[in-house]
Amino acid sequence: MRNENIFHAPLQPLDTEKQTVGCRHTNPDICAKNGLPKVCALVRADKMCYAPPQSWAKQFQKLKAMKPKAK
Repeated sequence: MRNENIFHAPLQPLDTEKQTVGCRHTNPDICAKNGLPKVCALVRADKMCYAPPQSWAKQFQKLKAMKPKAK
């Protein structure tokens, strides 16, 4: 279930440095938290991931800086 582009996809309104809407792992099959209730987006009803990749905080800041400012 590889998805090379998901890590670089635009931010969702509920994304933060510590959580993401949906899984941001490029290969969730090797994620140690894959399938953990209350943690993994793949098994949560609200699709929130509370264990994004370790590099996510830095990527979040990059994506946030690229986001167009509202007028």
